[in-house]
Amino acid sequence: MDVAEGLSRVRERIAAACSRAGRDPASVRLVAVSKTKPIGMLREAVAAGQAIFGENYAQELREKAAALAGVEWHFVGALQTNKARLVVGRAALIHTCDRLALAQELSKRAAAAGLVQRVLLEVNVGREAQKAGVLPENVPALLEEVRALPALACEGLMCIPPEEGDPRPGFRLLRQLGKACGLPQLSMGMSADYEAAIEEGATLVRVGTAIFGERAP
Repeated sequence: MDVAEGLSRVRERIAAACSRAGRDPASVRLVAVSKTKPIGMLREAVAAGQAIFGENYAQELREKAAALAGVEWHFVGALQTNKARLVVGRAALIHTCDRLALAQELSKRAAAAGLVQRVLLEVNVGREAQKAGVLPENVPALLEEVRALPALACEGLMCIPPEEGDPRPGFRLLRQLGKACGLPQLSMGMSADYEAAIEEGATLVRVGTAIFGERAP
């Protein structure tokens, strides 16, 4: 997989989706999801102009952040409370804050480090039992609790819609929740559906396979 070529194709498709939706392409940020990928591939992406990378595993984020400076790291995977210390301060934005206990630990770690950690609330738009995320009707209550924490700044919402079927209803629900809660950032859309997500209002798209190729088995 040629990383520069993959990036070029994804950027072209982002621009086309923005055009269809009447949006400025600058309103959508591309997060290159680089989990399990070797640092050499990330360097190829940097050389091709990519500046934001997303990692799913706390230890991998720590290792890659130490090896590759000058880029913006996002954490986009499920986060255990006991791994919060590895992510706070390394990730500019954590996309997957989905419960009060995790938010409290993130705030505690951020306060100890003398910083404010930016987060998104993960929403289970498909109400799937096997998935993380706060249920849509519980978003306002969790948001109120998170906003009360001294060292967190909640900037928006994130979702992973059901794999089967049309993802657009989930994307629309997230957009409606974001608007109702006054949250401008919407992290939604991956390699299979990021164009639809952009048309439905995504401000962050998390694309891995379309840039880096399939993960090794």
